[in-house]
Amino acid sequence: MSSDPLRIGILASGSGTNLQSIIDFCEEEKIHAKVVCVVSDNADARALTRAKEHGIDAVHVAFNSKKRQQCDEKITAVFEERDVGLVVGAGYMRLLCSEFVLHWKGRLINIHPALLPSFKGVDAHGDALLYGVKISGCTTHFIDEKMDHGPIILQAAVPVFMQDSKESLAKRVLQAEHQILPRTIDLFEKKRLSIEDRVVHIKAGDDSWKHRFPTLGDVLYSEGY
Repeated sequence: MSSDPLRIGILASGSGTNLQSIIDFCEEEKIHAKVVCVVSDNADARALTRAKEHGIDAVHVAFNSKKRQQCDEKITAVFEERDVGLVVGAGYMRLLCSEFVLHWKGRLINIHPALLPSFKGVDAHGDALLYGVKISGCTTHFIDEKMDHGPIILQAAVPVFMQDSKESLAKRVLQAEHQILPRTIDLFEKKRLSIEDRVVHIKAGDDSWKHRFPTLGDVLYSEGY
């Protein structure tokens, strides 16, 4: 293990529950990482409040659709000033410009509340229910220039029940998100992720989180978790 923890920059637009899960794993030393900055396009985001509560730099960068590149350049400057080694999208509801993605390529990951490549976009749970799928879930992936498209890292499959609403499905999927996103950061920090074409290879280890931490009873975790 390196002496210095991985320095993480978070992008978030809303309540920041995935941010909180990352902070908790870092503070409990379950992963060798530290959240050093949270950036939001929403000045009132709960994610910014969570950051401040933990002594983490909280920065609002207002979004301007006519000046997307300038907005993303400001975010890059914020992260580089704090020596960020990994940028994590944790409920950030804006598309990043290609220049930002290329600058952080290989150091830029996201969590999406569906089993990609199915149900991309902002209404994944509504789309899952509309299509009547019996299994949904969540995905961590490297970000590329297209929306919810980059190479898949980890997934967790969550059953969909006939009585589910968007809210009830989202609540159960979110529990799995709070597990696979910190694990993805852990794998990145340990340099166990490599990309060949668009396939992510995970170097084998003997530290499966299915054995280290409690799992969700009806959730199927992908190899690498």
